[in-house]
Amino acid sequence: MVFSSVVFLLYFLPVFLLIYYITPKKYKNIVLLFSSIFFYAWGAPKFIFVILGTTFIDFHLVQWMNEASNIFRKRLLFTLSISLNLGLLIYFKYSNFFIENANAVLSVFGDSSIHWTKLLLPIGISFYTFETITYVVDVYRKIHKPLDKFWDYQLYIILFPKLIAGPIVRFHEIADQLTDRSQNDTVDNRLTGFYRFTLGLAKKVLIANQIGFYADTIFGMNYSTLDSYSAWMGILAYSFQLYFDFSGYSDMAIGLAKMIGFKLPENFNNPYTAHSITEFWRRWHMTLNRWFVDYFFIPFTIEKRHWEKTVIPLGLLLTFGLSGLWHGAAWSFVFWGLYHGVLVILERAFLLKSYKKTGKAFSIVITFILVMIGFVFFKVESLSKAFTYLERMFVFDFHSSFYFDQKFYFFLALSFFFSFFTVFTFGQKIQDAVYFKPYNNTRHFGMTITTMVLFILSLSFITSAEFNPFIYFRF
Repeated sequence: MVFSSVVFLLYFLPVFLLIYYITPKKYKNIVLLFSSIFFYAWGAPKFIFVILGTTFIDFHLVQWMNEASNIFRKRLLFTLSISLNLGLLIYFKYSNFFIENANAVLSVFGDSSIHWTKLLLPIGISFYTFETITYVVDVYRKIHKPLDKFWDYQLYIILFPKLIAGPIVRFHEIADQLTDRSQNDTVDNRLTGFYRFTLGLAKKVLIANQIGFYADTIFGMNYSTLDSYSAWMGILAYSFQLYFDFSGYSDMAIGLAKMIGFKLPENFNNPYTAHSITEFWRRWHMTLNRWFVDYFFIPFTIEKRHWEKTVIPLGLLLTFGLSGLWHGAAWSFVFWGLYHGVLVILERAFLLKSYKKTGKAFSIVITFILVMIGFVFFKVESLSKAFTYLERMFVFDFHSSFYFDQKFYFFLALSFFFSFFTVFTFGQKIQDAVYFKPYNNTRHFGMTITTMVLFILSLSFITSAEFNPFIYFRF
């Protein structure tokens, strides 16, 4: 089930909220758990048993690990839990990738290929796998004690607002909320949660889907005959589509969670206003970035500080390479990750100092261009085709053979405005007021009217246009 669908907006969500709000406090988690199971099973009925089964095994492995009296047993159970979660991710997401590459190598030597039935990818497996890992690691590190009830742990993993595409919530960030949400379960939070949800819906439906139509059209053309203007417009449109699609989903997830008493971490902070690639990754998919820092980069480098000049760059490359692979089982994603890793290393070496000399405006522009170039490899899963597209961007043939209508330029201008308006002080103040500042009655009235208009407008676009799922669902 998708947030930006008629089924969710007009049937599932109203019924769920009505039942949840009238249910006594001690039964709310039961309602939420069964609603989350139904939500996932609606779109992937076969894979719901994978989640239910692995959470049952994982919960008990962590319980036994926490109770283990000797370090060997503790480490053994820790390893079993991590292996179970990563093993399932590798099996479902990367088996096809490994077999295809193995067959490519075998064909060079004239050997017969390996026969393999291609596997379907369970929706959201990359996201909830990382959350299961945070549970075992946080308990192992004694950052937080394990949950007492299996149902609370299963709710942490399968909580429907964040289940499909994040944000990736680390266990210690939400552990206490699973058992007591009274502090956040207020009328004000329910209203502001609805505002946040509707703004995310508008981002997705009124901007991402509209500008994405042009991106999909251009990327569906023959790259070798593409002119430079169309190529740049295509990747520009895709960059905005991806941002408003994923940040819109994150807003919807955070808003939904807020409506039922949960406080989820922020996932985006105006990433296209970043002054460097390093800053971009502090603003883009923030929960994934923090996950890799806390659970991979720091453990990899912390005991090797005497080799800092070698280990830090190597750690950065591995971290970004794995981040790329996490996004998709294709070499283009790995290249995209390594591309960002190299840029971060170069920034640490000298580029950051250069940006300070050139001024903020230039650094924002050059960073955005570098991000767009990288997104070619994110969009095009064939490396050779991605390089062909990139080549067409720089042949400097600006006689466009593709007609860009007024609608395209309108949504392009809209995307530019909402991507960069926080560069200015007034824009940042508006954003803070809408998302983070306390509301009085007057502002509640204004936002209620605004979001109701946006909700109705979004719903009309959904019912009159072709369905367009969230891009990050495929990860």
